[in-house]
Amino acid sequence: MQMSDESLQTGPILRLFQVQAKPGRAAELIRKFGTTSADVVRNEPGNEGYFFGHGVAQDADCVVFASLWKNLDAVKERFGAQWQQSFLPPGYETLIETCSVQHFDVGSGWHVRLGD
Repeated sequence: MQMSDESLQTGPILRLFQVQAKPGRAAELIRKFGTTSADVVRNEPGNEGYFFGHGVAQDADCVVFASLWKNLDAVKERFGAQWQQSFLPPGYETLIETCSVQHFDVGSGWHVRLGD
């Protein structure tokens, strides 16, 4: 199926912050995600939730923090003119080798299975 510009949705928006942690620092970064990063998005207008985790096996130093936003305007309101750049709270630079942020419109792609 080919999508035209008219068929694109306007949200919700998944903001995916992906990090390659410095060797041996992934666990510390995950702890910061649970406090500092959570505080960056928690209770912000338009934020619908967040989750975070790390890779397994050889990808254990790959860490992600994903936040879900009502729409792109909510992302822009929270992160301002630099909404397309990684937002690093103080202290993160000592834990991170490289990082990136991406935004995905997930308005037509959700399936959640709750219970059996």
